[in-house]
Amino acid sequence: MIITGMDHFQSVCKRKMVDWYNKSDNQQKGPNDVQPIDLSNVFVVWSCKTLQNYKCLVSTTVSGDGIYAEYTYNGDKQELYEDVYKLTNTCHTEE
Repeated sequence: MIITGMDHFQSVCKRKMVDWYNKSDNQQKGPNDVQPIDLSNVFVVWSCKTLQNYKCLVSTTVSGDGIYAEYTYNGDKQELYEDVYKLTNTCHTEE
């Protein structure tokens, strides 16, 4: 994979998120049976480029799913890494 710029990279990341989310064997979906998403349901939270490497954080507009993904492109190896997280909201009152 060759990334040609920030717009291209963000587009790839958003498509990868849609692909991941819509997989039929995806066990990471929210508590409701969510309908498949498309690119209009994915947004970039943050992205940057440092030297030949890119990083992008994306999420979905689906209420309550808590899906958040980080994509890292290694320009030396021309590889894209995907880390998908399920967010939690926990209150800690003790050490």
